[in-house]
Amino acid sequence: MAYSFRQEEILALARGDGRVMVDDLAVRFAVAPQTIRRDLSELCDQGVLTRVHGGAILATRLANIGYSARRKIAETEKDLIGRLCAAEIPNDCSMFINIGTTTEAVARALRAHRNIMVITNNLNVANILAENENCEVIVAGGILRRSDGGLVGEATGDFIRQFKVDYAIIGASALDEDGALFDFDYREVRVSQAIIHNSRQTFLVSDHSKFQRSAPVRIANVDELDGIFMDIRPPKLFEERCLQGDVKLKIADP
Repeated sequence: MAYSFRQEEILALARGDGRVMVDDLAVRFAVAPQTIRRDLSELCDQGVLTRVHGGAILATRLANIGYSARRKIAETEKDLIGRLCAAEIPNDCSMFINIGTTTEAVARALRAHRNIMVITNNLNVANILAENENCEVIVAGGILRRSDGGLVGEATGDFIRQFKVDYAIIGASALDEDGALFDFDYREVRVSQAIIHNSRQTFLVSDHSKFQRSAPVRIANVDELDGIFMDIRPPKLFEERCLQGDVKLKIADP
């Protein structure tokens, strides 16, 4: 497919940052927002981008976006979700936090908590919470995934199964409207499932872009969770699944 020069530039920006925003592109190219929307619509029609509120993200299909790009997608929304979730977690408790840029936002919001224990297979989470002197950080062993600082594999799952904690904070790479959670790496999914099964309460943290993505490996269904924290209301069917499973749904207030 032949793209215009501007569309090629838009694609290059999306590949670098993970997303592009209409207003930013209009300023960058000195054109009207309607012109950018047409460009994005054409790129979405070709399957290379997926529309989200205010812009577009890479259409990943069954390939994950690079870690640095994922960090920039819905960055502000993830911080809001992180603070909202952290507000539900008391002092004097234990928890798992798994791999993901949104779970890292929760970790940042936990830096003022007192007397907490965090067991994680995410080196980024461990480094974030190392700043909190009132947090005991336990890092699971396993195979290091250098792309994002995650630890995965059978050894990681075995380590997790030694514990029973108060809370699990998990992320997912993709969400289905019927209530299923998905990820890309089978090894990571096995660890996430161990985390869910060894926690008294499980919280999912996710921004709305996960409904525009696909991943091949099922983690769980919403009825296996206790709470979901998002930036905007999910699709109606997903929300109905939450109600049916008595899962509390909390939306971050900007």
